[in-house]
Amino acid sequence: MTHRDDVRDRLQTVFRETFDDDSIELADEMTAEDLDDWDSVSHISLVLAVEREFGVTLNAAEIGSLENVGAMIAMLRAKK
Repeated sequence: MTHRDDVRDRLQTVFRETFDDDSIELADEMTAEDLDDWDSVSHISLVLAVEREFGVTLNAAEIGSLENVGAMIAMLRAKK
């Protein structure tokens, strides 16, 4: 299983690149509501970037079940 901090750091890089914002600091509770630019189009870009970075495929049910960044980290750790 992958170390949580490593996953969070890699995910933070993906978020910063996807949203073109180096000031993003991920928190477990963070949701789309917390980032002005996180809309349905950027969500697709984010999911694709996460899949590339972590070498995983996320299905619609998995994506839909994610409540926040913490849940995404847990899911990515479980997939590795």
